[in-house]
Amino acid sequence: MKIIVGLSGGVDSSVAAYLLKQQGYDVEAMYMQNWHDITGTLHGECEWEEEKVVAEMVARKIGIPFHFVDLSDEYRTQVVDYMFSEYAAGRTPNPDVMCNSKIKFASFLKKVEELGGDFVATGHYCKKETIVAGNQEKNESSKKIYRILAGDDPNKDQSYFLCQLSQEQLSKAIFPIGHLTKPQVREIARQAGLPSAEKKDSQGICFVGKVDLPVFLQQKLKSKEGNVVEIFREDYARILEREFKDDFTPVRYIPSEGKVIGKHIGVQYYTIGQRHGLNIGGHQGSIFIIATDTKTNTIYVGEGKDHPGLYRKGLKINKEEVHWIRPDLEMQPGEERKYLVRIRYRQPLQKATLKMEQDGMYIAFDEPQRGITPGQFAVWYADGGEMIGSGPIKE
Repeated sequence: MKIIVGLSGGVDSSVAAYLLKQQGYDVEAMYMQNWHDITGTLHGECEWEEEKVVAEMVARKIGIPFHFVDLSDEYRTQVVDYMFSEYAAGRTPNPDVMCNSKIKFASFLKKVEELGGDFVATGHYCKKETIVAGNQEKNESSKKIYRILAGDDPNKDQSYFLCQLSQEQLSKAIFPIGHLTKPQVREIARQAGLPSAEKKDSQGICFVGKVDLPVFLQQKLKSKEGNVVEIFREDYARILEREFKDDFTPVRYIPSEGKVIGKHIGVQYYTIGQRHGLNIGGHQGSIFIIATDTKTNTIYVGEGKDHPGLYRKGLKINKEEVHWIRPDLEMQPGEERKYLVRIRYRQPLQKATLKMEQDGMYIAFDEPQRGITPGQFAVWYADGGEMIGSGPIKE
């Protein structure tokens, strides 16, 4: 059995490769280049070249073959173009989720198979289990079901980023460090003398790095000045009374209901819950974006992190975008279940009721949630940390 590790040059994938080699597997490494353009990046140089050198050094230290693959065309099409289209529509995408489902466990997996690899391993902090399902009394044939569970390190669990994987993709996936904590991974790397042992974790967009988002997006999305309108707390109750339809539909604001307090460079460069980047003073507390309107190019803000406009009780996912990691647990129209849900990476799991209807999935939280953002992924888990399904928030 040959396992090919997606070796990024970071400590996590390095230790994943090292552990598999120690366990006696036939292990090889492959570094994938996914991005060339440095427009908008904050490091200002080709960071991938440095990471490739470190990855080669790690492979040499472990004693495994090293391969290189350029997937930049696929990455631009599947991830970056998706980002641009989502921002242009006034939504906030999650490129890391798409990178995993469309690149690491799709395009990269194909390259792995071309090299004779049976499995692809990554340094994600999550766990995979295999169970056998099927009811002999009902004449159902037994089949393998792959479960993906949260990693044992609560501070590093990365299962959220794998929320769009399919059973077929999971059948080829291995996550060697899901049972470890980050400090344990660092210590293993030090003990093994791996060149990446002290390397800092990467930040920013998957394979692009940390970026100045407006500059990055201006490659395709033109700036267009618009108004920043403040919605005062004393007016919110009246607006809510007029606009409230249900827990799943966001409140719509009218510019005349607030006060113009500044200008912005384009609604597509901002997201709900954001407080940096507006450069507007004159407030005792911080101001936060509570809504955006692409039609009028207006940003609505409220003062204070507890402004009521930041909170909502529910959300909706369109029917065609509901994804089941466990297809055997798929809900049917009219069915209702309790699950634990998160709407962003590292958010503590929240109790919620999920109801499947003909037009999609409705998620009602036990407690109002702050900063529900269209385009981000809502992910539901069962007790015990198993990820069951996911979907992008409609609005």
